[in-house]
Amino acid sequence: MTAVGLAGCSTSSGDDGGADSKQLTVWVMGDSSENFDALIEPFEKESGVDVTTVAVPWDSVDQKFTTAVASGNGPDVLQIGLSKLRTYADSGALLTLDADTIADYPNLAADNFIDGIAGDATAIDGAVVSAPWVSDTRVLFYRSDILAEAGIDAPPATWDDLRADAKTLAGRGDGQYGYYIPQWDSALPVVMTWDQGGDIVDAEGLIDFDTPEFDDAVDLYTGLYADGSVPTNSDFDQTQGFISGITPMLVSGPYLGAAIAQTAPELDGKWAVTTIPAGSDDTSLLAGSNLGVWGSTKNRAGALQLLDFLAQPDVQLQWYELDGQLPTAKEALADDSLTSDPLVSVYSDQLAKSRLLPLVPNWDGETGKALLDALNSIVLTGANRDDALTGLFDATAGTPAN
Repeated sequence: MTAVGLAGCSTSSGDDGGADSKQLTVWVMGDSSENFDALIEPFEKESGVDVTTVAVPWDSVDQKFTTAVASGNGPDVLQIGLSKLRTYADSGALLTLDADTIADYPNLAADNFIDGIAGDATAIDGAVVSAPWVSDTRVLFYRSDILAEAGIDAPPATWDDLRADAKTLAGRGDGQYGYYIPQWDSALPVVMTWDQGGDIVDAEGLIDFDTPEFDDAVDLYTGLYADGSVPTNSDFDQTQGFISGITPMLVSGPYLGAAIAQTAPELDGKWAVTTIPAGSDDTSLLAGSNLGVWGSTKNRAGALQLLDFLAQPDVQLQWYELDGQLPTAKEALADDSLTSDPLVSVYSDQLAKSRLLPLVPNWDGETGKALLDALNSIVLTGANRDDALTGLFDATAGTPAN
């Protein structure tokens, strides 16, 4: 990896000086704080800014953010999952990253990032409140060795093929399954709906699950459970399930590939990825995370400088190497070190056929939760399908999707 340089190294900017001009606090989500600290060592050394990294568990993100908004005591920089962008923006806590604000930070220019990431994925109601950080999409992971042993010579190309193959694989014996459905993943049934040729947003821009295509997606989702092809325990570990072969197929993001390679190098050559199975379409999820600046930060220039540093192609390549997170910078994704990787080739192909979840207020806590509550009640507790779906339609009707 080549040495990383800093753009815009000065941390003085108008009234941004003072006692905190050499301090920054950054919230990163999940358990990536150690890797993040390693990534930003050059930034700290060259800028003289001392960065404190706080790892926030994904299941604590909402509570921690709400508390910070109420108290006014937030970090200087924070990672923002795309499903939370509208909620965060609506709070008024984020700095608007308009053209004047980022003028001295060239790596933050929208045209440096891949199509579909800048713009709709960084702005709410036309106001840019975040900068792209990592991109993400969903692809099909499969254990080629286990599929071959079961007489399946290629990964499933369609969702119908996947359901049939999963049932075959589940027939290997007790405690063996063919596929894994994360009970917490509200994006999967939406992707299934897209791939049936439908949408969950109507012509008026409102959430609408009451469509034939969503019904087809429900058939697929519930059918995998009815076939006995997926585990039902809520604490099932997808990484270990894939490594052990208990669940030799699943849809996930590039981070899973990094985890498999690091945890089970002995499986090299025994697993692969391919694009999402198709119905009438083969669209997947455009996901990932942005970075935002807390509006009342006492070190705005330092925060913007850090965002600019993290947007550098070489830095984004280092982050993929350290943490398995795909870049958002065009130049990084086009780098030979990535384009020569067959996994990244699949990720890139799928990114080109991916789309955002609707940026509704509090997707995770309201619309997405209602979706999962309905589906999980059907497959896990035997709830009446029609009643569960009617409850979903009623709970989400009229929700604006932008």
